[in-house]
Amino acid sequence: MALHVPSGKPSRHRGELETFKGSQVNQVVLQTDIALSTNPANGEVFAKYPYESPASLERSLATATQGYKTWSSMAVSARLRVLKRMAEILRRDVEPLGMMATKEMGKPIVQARAEVEKCAILCDWYAENGADLLADKPTSVGEQAYVSFLPLGPVLAIMPWNFPYWQILRGAVPILLGGNAYVLKHAPNVMGCAYLTEAAWLEAGLPKGAFSVVNITNDLVSKAIVDNRIAAVAVTGSVRAGSAIASQAGAALKKTVLELGGSDPFIVLADADLEEAVKAAVVGRFQNSGQICIAAKRIILDAPIAEEFTERFVQAVAALRVGDPQSEDTYIGPMARHDLRDELDTQVQRSVEAGARVLLGASKIPGDGNFYAPTVLGNVKPGMTTFDQETFGPAASLIVANGVDEAIDLANNSEFGLSGAIWTRNKGLAKDLARRVETGGLFVNGFSASDPRVPIGGVKKSGYGRELSHFGVQEFMNAQTVWFDRK
Repeated sequence: MALHVPSGKPSRHRGELETFKGSQVNQVVLQTDIALSTNPANGEVFAKYPYESPASLERSLATATQGYKTWSSMAVSARLRVLKRMAEILRRDVEPLGMMATKEMGKPIVQARAEVEKCAILCDWYAENGADLLADKPTSVGEQAYVSFLPLGPVLAIMPWNFPYWQILRGAVPILLGGNAYVLKHAPNVMGCAYLTEAAWLEAGLPKGAFSVVNITNDLVSKAIVDNRIAAVAVTGSVRAGSAIASQAGAALKKTVLELGGSDPFIVLADADLEEAVKAAVVGRFQNSGQICIAAKRIILDAPIAEEFTERFVQAVAALRVGDPQSEDTYIGPMARHDLRDELDTQVQRSVEAGARVLLGASKIPGDGNFYAPTVLGNVKPGMTTFDQETFGPAASLIVANGVDEAIDLANNSEFGLSGAIWTRNKGLAKDLARRVETGGLFVNGFSASDPRVPIGGVKKSGYGRELSHFGVQEFMNAQTVWFDRK
């Protein structure tokens, strides 16, 4: 049965979780000496992973250095075979991998399986295109000069929990393809997913240490960042985490790639196909229980179609099934942690107090799990928390614009610039408007998504650098110029 969605004022209890200080990685754990896997659907702790000591981190970095030496010396063709084998293992083990994600962070099982398959597709694409991506590139000098791409060394990756496999592999696969090693510090609530991924890489033929997991607290994260064996750092997370980590890496003169927060605009113009736009907005906002950086968080509606879109959208969201994430027909599961649910509820209630209208939901769902009612707010305006801040959960904000220019102004009225969408039948107009939207990605008549064939990344406080496609390979490579007989 679907969970009952109650009405009325929810509690604002913030919980008692302890937030790491130190380098401000902005991840939350229940104890300072152990990482817990807690089922967010019922609160059950089902696994414990003690944090590593400084001596253990030292051994891990030494192993990563040796793994890098072995892996980088292997022929590109051998690396491609490992990627191909990894895709096969992911597809073979889709059920246990998917179930681990469902149990650790509440992802509905159908979506968890789809995440694993997407990772397999990623491995396949790089296996098929890797040789061309790494090939020497000619220059305008002619045959005398070319550019080759050489690995940098072990890359420290600090990753979040919301896509516990995809977030790892979308960075790791191109980084490993280039001959680098990948040292993963995953979010503490999805360590089971981290260790399953490490085991899969070893089975696929990756040398020991070329992909390794370090379960460490923030003081040791800081130590790893400045360690001479770490060549570069990749971060997906909050603005606060990215700023702190980039500062430390910058002080050590190390390259960073940051994919941080997002408050993506989803612009629907008056001539849009409303039926398709509503479908896309529902998926774009509520997939993964709304816990996506590139989710359609601010839905900006041209005034002539605002009322009709709103009516259709609210009906569609109300029909989404909330429930046990292990059930095949659940679309929205629990939020990953109860402190995140509390934070979302606070954002929603503050917006309502500032004048936003509750069109649906806007309350916690009682029980042991971290469930939040699918929420739609109308009359949202700049200055409200759900407009100004990133909302990471099942809550959509509807904003009305008077014409195209105001819609673009509203879209850009954000400190974030990760991705966005425009819906219009006029593709020429869409192409012109895309150049005015301040985001790293812009999708016309679709919702934001990641794909190995195109880069993903942001501007403004959403970070810098790119993952995926050839950009994701070259971010962590030494582009070496080789010039013969220059007179």
